[in-house]
Amino acid sequence: MTSSTTPTSAVLGVPAAGPATAAAHFATRLAFEADVSDVHADLAAGVPGIVVVDSRSDASWAQGHIPGALHIPTARVAELAPVLVDPALTVVAYCWGPGCNGATRAALAFARLGYQVKEMLGGFEYWVREGFGYESATGAGQRPIDDLTAPRSGISCAC
Repeated sequence: MTSSTTPTSAVLGVPAAGPATAAAHFATRLAFEADVSDVHADLAAGVPGIVVVDSRSDASWAQGHIPGALHIPTARVAELAPVLVDPALTVVAYCWGPGCNGATRAALAFARLGYQVKEMLGGFEYWVREGFGYESATGAGQRPIDDLTAPRSGISCAC
């Protein structure tokens, strides 16, 4: 005799939130986050109203950074932001990548100073992995698109 049992769901062990709660959650996340493709699109189009801030160390900045970004290491945000960043702009903070919380710390520092701020998901790592150009102490650079992060065609995935 065989017994049949219904497998327990790892996904549904905690039920999904209701649609209204889910909509509020995801809208809130988007108010705090931007992805590298959207940041790149805005910079390429010259969209006004944002300033991209690299919160990494001097050595990291020299190794590579987003063209047009400001360099304000996290520990110096309180000191340098009032001098360098127009409070009318929305700050988009980034650091190394998803394994680093430096951009989160920088975004918190900007918010505490009264700035509108978003964190760029993926950081410099995903900027480079998506094939976007960067600047370094030795000049401009660009790597091939990592097809695990973006379409090989270079055309936006239109998420």
